[in-house]
Amino acid sequence: MELVAGCYEQVLFGFAAQPAESWTVVPDFTHHAHSASLSAVAVNNRYVVTGSRDETIQIYDMKKKIEHGALLQHNGTITCLEFYGTAHLLSGAEDGLICIWNTKRWECLKSIKAHKGHVTSLSIHPSGKLALSVGTDKTLRTWNLVEGRSAFIKNLKQNAHIIKWSPDGERYVTVITNKVDIYRLDTASITGTITTEKRISSLRFITDSILAIAGDDEIIRFYSCDSQKCLCEFKAHENRIKDIYSFERGGQHVIVTASSDGYIKMWNLDLNKIKDVPSLLCEVNSKARLTCLAVWLDRASETKENSDKAATSSQANEDEKSSIVRKKKVYWMDESDKTAKQKRKITPEKQKLKAPLQKKKKKLNSSA
Repeated sequence: MELVAGCYEQVLFGFAAQPAESWTVVPDFTHHAHSASLSAVAVNNRYVVTGSRDETIQIYDMKKKIEHGALLQHNGTITCLEFYGTAHLLSGAEDGLICIWNTKRWECLKSIKAHKGHVTSLSIHPSGKLALSVGTDKTLRTWNLVEGRSAFIKNLKQNAHIIKWSPDGERYVTVITNKVDIYRLDTASITGTITTEKRISSLRFITDSILAIAGDDEIIRFYSCDSQKCLCEFKAHENRIKDIYSFERGGQHVIVTASSDGYIKMWNLDLNKIKDVPSLLCEVNSKARLTCLAVWLDRASETKENSDKAATSSQANEDEKSSIVRKKKVYWMDESDKTAKQKRKITPEKQKLKAPLQKKKKKLNSSA
């Protein structure tokens, strides 16, 4: 298990987390990933990808612990990245484009002009057939991923900066500044609204009906999507929280938080006692201004007890997904995408991700 976090200082951190009675987190690697601050990170069962203000997406093979290459399709800050299963990646950026990538050959299957302004957030439905995106043109757009085209456009009163599907795909939420609107898929109408005091920076579905929300303060809050009531709140950090991640391991719900104070913390959440403050499992200080966070789970070595809901749903959808992929190849690989393919990737020499102290050791040896 690897906690991966990006920061303003252009570095990607990797921390190895060892689950036990007493959890431990130790520095594993640091990689000067980009030439500008990191803005997004995503993981699947093999790869970690990072997006940056330098307009590139960097790929890392976590099985081999090497830098795998870079994707150069966007002209603008990469704002959002999301994998679907093992075969596809979606990326959004300030150029208004959403790009759909094949992760076997890392080629751009389709480049869609999604928004007139920036793409601020996107989310893929658990079935893989739909995606939602929001942008600075005050629209929420639904995408048919089977045919690679726009399915529906909804005008919003303000610009939304986060959109997220629930794990069961029956509802989704949008975030506008400090307000969370909860929608039902079957009606596409708002069923409730959650309002916080501060601007919301990150949110995560813990279950189909419980949201973890973090903002420009030090507090994590859990809300019920059904009643919109706050179930629990607690101070998690000394500075504003930039990102939340969660996963389930052996029946244990783990929340991971990253803050501008440099700390990454892991919390144990008991859903049967949701009103109780989660207990701190472990923490590590990156000594950097963190911006984004994800958890890479090595499912090959962590066996059944470590498989989380994402892995389970990915397996369950594998057969359905393969038929979707065949359709995608028909619709997405058209003549208009030749330029996208020509520009799709540069592959530098594959470099090992460096241990945190390796550079310092080299300097000491050279001076000696």
